[in-house]
Amino acid sequence: PFNPITKINYEISEFGLVNISIYDLNGRLINTLINENLNPGNYYSLWKGINNNGNFVSSGIYITVLKLGTNKQQIGKMVLLK
Repeated sequence: PFNPITKINYEISEFGLVNISIYDLNGRLINTLINENLNPGNYYSLWKGINNNGNFVSSGIYITVLKLGTNKQQIGKMVLLK
């Protein structure tokens, strides 16, 4: 659980296009945090509980999807409590 900001840590093992997106439980895209080529290494991204329009989202469960290229994907769950 987090409020109002959460830190998403991730590690990239090879150079490639990295995309980190937040979805609600209905599968709607809420926010895209990262969509860029990155070198191998450890990184983090902050999500402040806002959507792509800059509006705060409601309390609830959100899904984090990290994609590296087209072959690798990792999914996580987080809970926003207000």
